[in-house]
Amino acid sequence: MKYELRVSLRQLVSRKSQKFISLITLISIGGVALGVMALIVVIAVMTGFGKDLRDKILGTNSHIVITSFDRDGMVDYEKIIREVKTVAQVKDAAPFILKHVMLSFGNRTSGVVIRGVDPKREGNVSDLQKNLTEGRLSDLENVPSSNSKIKRKGIILGHELSRSLGASVGDIIGMVSPTVRMTPLGIIPNLKMVQVVGLFESGMYEYDANMAFVSLSSAQQMFGLRGKVSGIEIKVYEIDAAADIAGIIQSKLGFPYLARDWMQMNKNLFSALKLEKIVMFIILILIILVAAFNIISTLFMVVMDKTKDIAILMAMGASRMSIMKIFSLQGMVIGLTGTGLGCLAGFTIVPNINEIVGGIESLFGIKAFPSDVYYLSELPSEIQYFDSFLIIIFSIVICFAASLYPAWRASRLDPVDGLRYE
Repeated sequence: MKYELRVSLRQLVSRKSQKFISLITLISIGGVALGVMALIVVIAVMTGFGKDLRDKILGTNSHIVITSFDRDGMVDYEKIIREVKTVAQVKDAAPFILKHVMLSFGNRTSGVVIRGVDPKREGNVSDLQKNLTEGRLSDLENVPSSNSKIKRKGIILGHELSRSLGASVGDIIGMVSPTVRMTPLGIIPNLKMVQVVGLFESGMYEYDANMAFVSLSSAQQMFGLRGKVSGIEIKVYEIDAAADIAGIIQSKLGFPYLARDWMQMNKNLFSALKLEKIVMFIILILIILVAAFNIISTLFMVVMDKTKDIAILMAMGASRMSIMKIFSLQGMVIGLTGTGLGCLAGFTIVPNINEIVGGIESLFGIKAFPSDVYYLSELPSEIQYFDSFLIIIFSIVICFAASLYPAWRASRLDPVDGLRYE
């Protein structure tokens, strides 16, 4: 061990005359540890929230959507589907129709987004079948038998939409399209009675309260789109490669088609989450900066207390660079110890965060994350090792930088002044 490091460690060891300095050293280590732990836990939780949100969005929507600039809809969609499937990394594709309608049941009405899907192919491009709490996708076309002699088309509602309408599986509801029909009696609204055959729960309130599904053939008949669709939804093997695959599809199809990936379609939401994550990182770094100021004050007090020792070392031949190393190493030791303790605490808390939250809820008799508000059965968290690596680097660099000025001042000390009154 080099003597600079040995002297640094000896000066950090508590003595009777240095109890106050040692206390501030422990506070500095604790501040660094607290900052690193908070950063690891918060970034892990925010990453978990982002991943959970992404999974919920992609559970209802596909990875890539192809639409057409033609207002009348996409005509040759089966040919486009076959062409899209030839692209590498494309898992499957299916057509869809997206329109706005008014649903009514009894004296309640609600404006919703209606999505026409192919029951045979929708399960291959989205998790709608998995999200169904009642019914099956096939029931959209093969409506379960009822007492009514009239054969009706099926519709699947979101749980929140079902609650707001007061409709449940088996009920007959009205679906009114904004388009109208010309008849000999004049203009009449396009009204269709459909039977609720299923309920889905995506975990996203906006989807559960404002979306419903019907069969593709039913939507084509309802909106006068025979042989046409609004677009094609595509599922890929690698979610993170969706943007590149969408670019390949776009160049392959060209105008008048537009291929967009899930990040483009939800750009504002995920950009806001990314910005929030960066802001939280910056805010929590301030905890480490506070600890860095403690390191500065600690080292200044050590320098003042060790003036004679510094002078003796310099008189014995220690260079100014060696003196600077002694005190900068002290800051490095404090930073490494605090960062190590913070990492240990953070990596221990994140995997057990739901047990910790459950213990706090039981202790104080509160519900931290009500499932009916946050749509969470548990607090999502996922350790990002690259982010954790950055946190460790930032912490060590800040602590080392905080030690440089006191160390430089110690190296500038004149040994004559240090020994004059001794």
